[in-house]
Amino acid sequence: MKDETALREAVCTLAASLFARGFSVGSAGNISVRLEDGVLITPTNSCLGRLDPARLSRLDAAWRHIGGDAPSKEVFMHRAFYQARAEAQAVVHLHSTWATAVACLEEVDARAPIPPLTPYFVMRIGETLPVVRYFRPGDPAMEPAIAAAARTARAVLLANHGPVVSGASLTDAVYAAEELEEAAKLFMLLRGERVRRLTSAQVADLGRRFG
Repeated sequence: MKDETALREAVCTLAASLFARGFSVGSAGNISVRLEDGVLITPTNSCLGRLDPARLSRLDAAWRHIGGDAPSKEVFMHRAFYQARAEAQAVVHLHSTWATAVACLEEVDARAPIPPLTPYFVMRIGETLPVVRYFRPGDPAMEPAIAAAARTARAVLLANHGPVVSGASLTDAVYAAEELEEAAKLFMLLRGERVRRLTSAQVADLGRRFG
């Protein structure tokens, strides 16, 4: 999807769907999509449930604000993914409940805090989901830490904050963010239970088949 008008409409439609289902609350969360000559991103202090396509922030290729409302104060976390992953065409940051809950756990594997319980988690997120150490929201010092993690992962969990997910398209990024939330919910519901994880061979097979 290259047409900017269509992309603006899609951002607002998908954001409203996320909001309506409780994946974000208030003015939490932000979404961006790459353009041929820049980036569209949701404005600062905006609600994902009530976005106006015409007021989305427009940034040029040098990340300068050139149109629409002022961009999210967390624009740097989106830039980190775009610069670390050439294939990334969209980035979704949410404060979704279950993924954020995992991001608050102290004793989890910092490279893979959610085990491979379902094939769709592996297909949409991959084998690694790094936990980036805590930074104050809006702190630009977070950018190099996210970029370092994003070089080997399509998504990260920000400690005590929430998930940031990239995708090869806007729809892919949103679907991956939704799948991450459901995987986090499963993980939290099954903590303490004996679970059947996907084997390393099964995970490798998914990687070969779906990338």
